[in-house]
Parts: sequence; structure tokens; C-alpha cells
Amino acid sequence: MRPFIHINCAMSADGKIAGVERKQVRISSDEDRARVKELRKKYDAILVGVGTVLADDPHLTVKELDYDTNPIRIVIDPHGRTPDEAEVLDSRAPTVMITSRDCDKEWDCEETIYFDGELRLSDILETIAEEIGVESILVEGGGETIAAFFKEGLVDRYTVFVGGLVVGGRTAPTPAGGDGWVAEGGVKLALKDSVVLGNGAVLTFEPER
Repeated sequence: MRPFIHINCAMSADGKIAGVERKQVRISSDEDRARVKELRKKYDAILVGVGTVLADDPHLTVKELDYDTNPIRIVIDPHGRTPDEAEVLDSRAPTVMITSRDCDKEWDCEETIYFDGELRLSDILETIAEEIGVESILVEGGGETIAAFFKEGLVDRYTVFVGGLVVGGRTAPTPAGGDGWVAEGGVKLALKDSVVLGNGAVLTFEPER
């Protein structure tokens, strides 16, 4: 039984999550940032790919919670690129690193889980559920990680804040990056809710099964 997967992100009015240099851009309104903080409290774990760690250096915690009450931070890093000084490895919350058996990098974290061969999300989720007891995960990026979840049909809910900002840029990243279509004809979503939050709106979708 895999965990419930909720993808949450913010994008500009022209569908970008960052500029062409892939550095973080302030898109979310204050109201949306408060929403995300409350959302994090509802999940057992927060997951990102190593690209997000390198680009944004997020801490992925709720400030008023301590080590034992914060969600577990999960980083998918097949080749050991997460630096030792990354915020996601600090003492504010437990961190689980997911990497390849061929990776010789060691981190000072709660646990490192190794996989043989190519890292498959379905295998990762099954292991996380069985070994750590995680029942729900909030996925916060980046674009290639989000695309991989959609490609494997592992998304249960998708929320996106659309902010009042135009970023531009032919090569600027979007919420679901990666190579080509995530599925033949795309992944069809059903709009379940829309809420205005400051100078933007949150859209909630669920995949059509």
C-alpha cells in the first residue's frame, strides 16, 4: 500500500516555477504561504528531488514544530549531490535520503535508503510506507520530480497556486518538467476547487481515474 500523494506548487500566470536560470522566484502571496504552512502539518512527510535542494536550499519544515512533530523530509538524490550544509539536513526535522546503491556519499541524517539500479518511484513509496510508516506525502518539487509522479500514475491530488506574475523565458521550468509528454495525450485532471488567495488563486485538481 503506497502513501497518499499530494503535489503542491506555485507557478506564475504564464506557467513558470522559476526563471531561466532556475533560481527561486517569489510567486506565492502571503496568504498562500500561510496555506502551505498549514498544509505541511497534515502530512507525514514532505518530498523533493535533489534539483530543488540545489536550486532553492529549502528547509521544508514548519517553524513552530520541533524535530519530533515536523513532517519527515525526504530527498530523492540518486547521485549524492546534496551538500552536507544543505538546510534540509539541519536538526529541525528528521531527513531520509533516497539514493542509488552505487552512491558512496554519506549524510548526517535520520536514515539513508539505497536502491539497486534505476530509482523507481513506486518502489520508493512502497519502501517508505513499509520501513518508515509514512502514509501521506506532500511533494513540493521540482518539475522533473513532479512529472515523474504523474508519469507513473502516482498522484492523488494536485494543488497549484497561480500568482499574479509573468516570468517569461523559453527554457524557464514549469511545474511538470522532464522530457516530453508525461503520458500519451497528457494526464487528465478534474478541477475540484478554486480559491482566491491574495494576488492569485489556488486550483485543486484530482486525476480522472
